[in-house]
Amino acid sequence: MLSINRRHALGLMSAAAGTIILPRMSFSQGARPSITIAVQKITNNNTLDVWNEQSNVGERVFFPNLWEGLINRDWMGNQGPVAGLATEWKRIDDKTLELKLRQGVKFHNGDELTAEDVAFSFSKERVFGNTEPVGGKTIFEADNKPTTVKELPAIVPGVARRLWPALTGVEVVDKYTVRFHNATPDVTLEGRLYSFGSQITSRRSWDEAKSYTDWARKPITTGPYMVGEYKPDVSLTLVAFDEYWGGRPPLQQIRFVEVPEVASRVNGLLSGEYDFACDLPPDQIATVKAAPGLEVQSSTIWNHRVSTFNTQNPILANPLVRRAMTHSIDRQAIVEALWAGQTVVPAGLQFESFKTSNMFVEGWAAPEYNPDLAKKLLKEANYKGDAIPYRLLNNYYTNQTANAQIMVEMWKQVGLNVEIQMKENWAQIHDPAGVKGVRDWSASNTINDPITPLVVQFGPNGEAQQKKDWSNEELNKLSVVMETSTDRDLRKKAVTRMLEIAEREDPAYQVLHQNAVFTGMKSSLKWKAAPAFAMDFRTGNWNAS
Repeated sequence: MLSINRRHALGLMSAAAGTIILPRMSFSQGARPSITIAVQKITNNNTLDVWNEQSNVGERVFFPNLWEGLINRDWMGNQGPVAGLATEWKRIDDKTLELKLRQGVKFHNGDELTAEDVAFSFSKERVFGNTEPVGGKTIFEADNKPTTVKELPAIVPGVARRLWPALTGVEVVDKYTVRFHNATPDVTLEGRLYSFGSQITSRRSWDEAKSYTDWARKPITTGPYMVGEYKPDVSLTLVAFDEYWGGRPPLQQIRFVEVPEVASRVNGLLSGEYDFACDLPPDQIATVKAAPGLEVQSSTIWNHRVSTFNTQNPILANPLVRRAMTHSIDRQAIVEALWAGQTVVPAGLQFESFKTSNMFVEGWAAPEYNPDLAKKLLKEANYKGDAIPYRLLNNYYTNQTANAQIMVEMWKQVGLNVEIQMKENWAQIHDPAGVKGVRDWSASNTINDPITPLVVQFGPNGEAQQKKDWSNEELNKLSVVMETSTDRDLRKKAVTRMLEIAEREDPAYQVLHQNAVFTGMKSSLKWKAAPAFAMDFRTGNWNAS
C-alpha cells in the first residue's frame, strides 16, 4: 500500500513560487501614509454587505476598519467582547438585552448614530425579510427572492436567521438606548452582537440608495475608514474618516488589490509593489524572510478547515461511506506536509475558548486515521468504486489544491474513487445542477460558544442545510436546545450529542486542521497581525512595538 509521508505530500503540491526578483522599497514616508495589500480575493459576492458576504475574505476587509457593532470583537486580544458603538449593556431578563449607545458617533455621511439606526439595522427591511423568529425551520433562498432592485438578495434573510433565529425586534427606548427582544431565552445574545453580521449602518443611506447593489457597494458605516472606491474583482480602496469617534486614523488610504496567484503576491511584495501580501503558504515564509526589510506575521486563528458532504449524492447518502472517508485522512500528515507543523489538528469542531464557559467536550477528537476501518466500512456499504465528485476552487483557502490532491490520494488508498472538478467561484460550487459530492469549507467561532460554528453552520439554518447538502432531524432538535436553553448542563449534553451525530454517526463534515494565516509585510511598518483573518489598521496597531 502506498504510504503518504511528508515528502510525498509535498511532492503533490503543484504551485511554484515563481521567479524571484529583488525587493524595491517604495513605501511613502509622508505624515500619513497609504498602503497596498495584495489579497487572493476581496469579496465573494461583489458587495460590501456584512450579511451578504459571510466569508474569511470578507472578515479581512470589513473588520475592524469599515464595519462596527454595538459590541465589538477584541481583534488584537482574546477575541472576546469589548465596548463598541454601545458603552454598556445589561440583561433585563433571559430574552431581553438593553444597551446604551455611545453619544456623538458619526456615520461616514456625517449623521449622528442614534437608536433609530440600530433598530433599522436589525429590521425586516434590512435583514430579515419575511422570515419570522421560529426555531428549527430551515429558510431557503427560493422562498425569499427579491421582486424589486431595492429588496434584499435571496440569501440574506436566511443568513440573518442563522445568527438571530429568535429576534423579534429592537425597541427604541430613547435616542441613545435600545432593547433587543427575543422570542425565546438565549444565553448568547451578547455574543451574537459581536458576531459577523451584527454591525450597524445608517438608515438614511439605505433610504437614499437607488438599489440594494448601489448601497451594498458603498455602505455608510461608522468605522475609522470609509469606502473610497470599489471595483469588484479588482480592488477596494478605503480612505480615512477623520471624524471617527475613536480618533484620527493613522493611514490616509488602504488599498486591497485582488491577486489570485501566490507567486504574484510574493513577487509584488519583494519588488515593493505591495506593502502586504496575504494568504501565504508556509513554503513561502523562508523566501519572504530572506529578503531585506521583509517579515512574516503568522498566527493560528479561530477557524477550522473542513470538507463537507452532500447526502443527495446517492453514494454519500450512505453514512458508512462518509464515515469511511473521515477515517481515510491522515490529518497530521497534512499538517506536517503543507503547514510545516505550524498548526494543529483540533478536537473536532471545537475551540479551546469554549473552556472558559465549561462548554468544551473533553476527550473528544477528530476521527482516527484508520485505513483498515475505512475499508471495512466501504465493504459493509457495498461500495463498488463509483466516482464521487469533489468540487474544488483553486486555492481560495491556503494550500487548498495541494490539500485536495493529498486527500484524493488517501481516499484512493482505501478504494474510494474521488474525482476533482475544478470550479471558478462559489456559485459553481453550490450550483444545484449536476451531481454534488464533497466540497471545501471552513468553520469559525464567532460567539465563543459551541453555537458557532456547529449550530450556525450545520443546524437548521446553517449553510449546509440551506444549500441542501445535509440534514439530520435529531441534530436540528438539539440545535433548538442550544439556542433556547439556559441550563448549562443541558446545553453541554446537547452539544456532545451533536458532535457524535455530525462527526461519527451521520457525518456532515470532516475537520482537517485549525487554520493559520501568514502575512508577508515590510518590517518598517511596525504592524501586528491579529489572531484572525481581520487586519487591524486602527491607531493602536499602527507603529506597534
